[in-house]
Amino acid sequence: MQKKVIVLIIVFFAAAVIGGTYHTNADAQRYAGPIKVGACYGCHSDIKEFHLKGKHAKVNCSSCHEGLEQHLKNASTKPGTKMEHAVCGKCHKEEYESFIAVNLESKAKVEKATFKSRSPLFDKLMMPHGFTKEHAEPRSHIFMLADHLTVDRAYGGRFQFKDWTKISDGKGVEKSSWEVLTDKESNTSDQKAFIPQSATAANPVCLTCKTQDHILKWKYMGDKDPNAKWDRTSKVVDFARDLHHAINCFACHDPHSTQPRVVRDALIEAVVDRNEGTYPYDKEKSKKTTMKKAMFRDFRAIGILNKADSNLMCAQCHVEYNCNPGHNPETGEAVGMSDRRTNLFPWVNIFDYNKKMSDYKFKDFKHAVTGASLSKIQHPEAETFWGSKHERAGVECKDCHMPRVKKGGKTYTWHGQKSARYMTKDTCIRCHPYWTDKEAEYQVDAIQNYIRGKLTKAEFWLGQFIDTFAKAKAAGVPEETLKEARALHDIAQTYWEWWTAENSDGFHNPDAARESLARSIDASQKGIKIINDAIAAKK
Repeated sequence: MQKKVIVLIIVFFAAAVIGGTYHTNADAQRYAGPIKVGACYGCHSDIKEFHLKGKHAKVNCSSCHEGLEQHLKNASTKPGTKMEHAVCGKCHKEEYESFIAVNLESKAKVEKATFKSRSPLFDKLMMPHGFTKEHAEPRSHIFMLADHLTVDRAYGGRFQFKDWTKISDGKGVEKSSWEVLTDKESNTSDQKAFIPQSATAANPVCLTCKTQDHILKWKYMGDKDPNAKWDRTSKVVDFARDLHHAINCFACHDPHSTQPRVVRDALIEAVVDRNEGTYPYDKEKSKKTTMKKAMFRDFRAIGILNKADSNLMCAQCHVEYNCNPGHNPETGEAVGMSDRRTNLFPWVNIFDYNKKMSDYKFKDFKHAVTGASLSKIQHPEAETFWGSKHERAGVECKDCHMPRVKKGGKTYTWHGQKSARYMTKDTCIRCHPYWTDKEAEYQVDAIQNYIRGKLTKAEFWLGQFIDTFAKAKAAGVPEETLKEARALHDIAQTYWEWWTAENSDGFHNPDAARESLARSIDASQKGIKIINDAIAAKK
C-alpha cells in the first residue's frame, strides 16, 4: 500500500512539472496526463519551432489541449483547446488572480451620454446611431464580453444579467459569461428588439475585440472559408452564444513560446500587410519595435513582437477601428459586412483620420438632422498616446495601468487594469517621486478638468450647428450651401467625438486633445456663419 502511494505521488509530481497541475475535480476529469510531444510535432511543425525555443518548452501539450489521445489515434477527431484564464492561472497565480478581481473603483453602467458624465449632448450629436441607446464607460477586463452582450445598443436587450447581483460576479463570469447571463429567447438567433429603446447594432467584428475564444474558427480578417465556422457575415447571435471568456491570456502571450504577440487580425493587417509600422509617426521606433506576421495553414495569423510592448498589445482593442457596415460617402452605396472595410484599423491619429477614411471611401452613418456622412469613433487610446510627452519618454500602457508590484517576495505584473489615479505609488510616483498621492491626483485632475471643459464647449457649438442647420432647411437654403455645411459638420464631429470615445478625458495626450477640440469649435462656428449668411440672403 505504501509503495502504491509513493508511486502515485511521483506520477502526480511528474505530471505537474510536465503538464501543469489541476485543482478541481472537473480539471481532474479533463486531464488525461502528458502525451509524447514529438507525436504532435509530426503534423504541427510550425508549432514545434515556437514551442522548443520558448519558456514553455517543458510544458506538455495536454496542459492546454484535451482529447489528444483520441486525436492521435484518429486525426479527424479534433482536440479541444482550453480558452479559460484558469489554465494559465495554474502557474501564473498572481497575474490570474489580479486579472479576475473586480475593479470596484471602475463603476458599472456609467452612461457617458448624461449631464453628469462625459458627453451630455451625445444623443443629439450622434442621432440616429445605435450608440445613443447606451454608451457606457468601460470597467474591469474580466467583464469585457458580458458587458458587450448586455449593452442596450447591441442585441436589442436579448441578453441580460440573471439579476443585478451578477454584475459584480467576477468568478462566475471568468468561468463563462453564460454563468451570469440569460438569453430572453434561446429558440431564435434573429436580431430584434426585446425591450424598448434598444438597438441591434452588434456584428461579428465587434466581438473580436472582446474575446478570442473563436481564434481557431475565424479566418484571417474574418473572411469566408470552408474551414471557418464564423466570419464577418455570420449571424451575430449564434456567434455570441459560442463565446464564453473575456479577452484571453493568449491574445498577448504566445502559449507555445511565451513570446509577446498580438492576434487581432486588423492590427496585423495595418502594421504588416499595409507596412505602416508599429509606430506609424515614428519610423525609428517602428524599426526598434517590430512585428512579424506568422500564418498558420493559410488560415489564421499572429503577430510576434520582437520585444514586449504593451502599447501594441493594448492596441488590439484600445484603438479606433471599423467594425460595422457603413456607406460610401461619395456614392451613397452601402458597404456591407462582406467588405473588408468593416474590419479595419485606420491606424492614424486624430488629425489624419478624416483623410484616411476619405481614402477608404467609408463613413459609418448619416446624421438624422444634417444628413452629413459621419464616422463613429471607437476607443482610440493607442493613437492618442502616440507623440505625447509620456510616450516620447518611453512610458507604456502597463506602466500606468498594469504596473509591476510586489507580493511577499515575488514581483509580478499586476493584471487588474485600472486608472493610475487609484494606485499612484506604483505608477505616477515611481517617475515623480517628489509628489505625494494627493499631488499626483491633483495633476491628473488638472488635465482632465481642463479637457472636459473644452469637450463641453465643442459639444455646445456642435449642438448650435445642428440647430442652425435645421433652420436652414426650413428657410430653403440652397443644397450647395448645405453640402458645404455638411463637410464642416464632418470635421467638427470627428474632432469632438474622438475625445468622448477615448477614455482618458485627454490625459493620454492633452496637447492633441486641446488642438482637436479647438478645431471642432472653429469648424462648428464657421458652419454656423455660412448657414446664417445664407439664411440672411434669403430674406
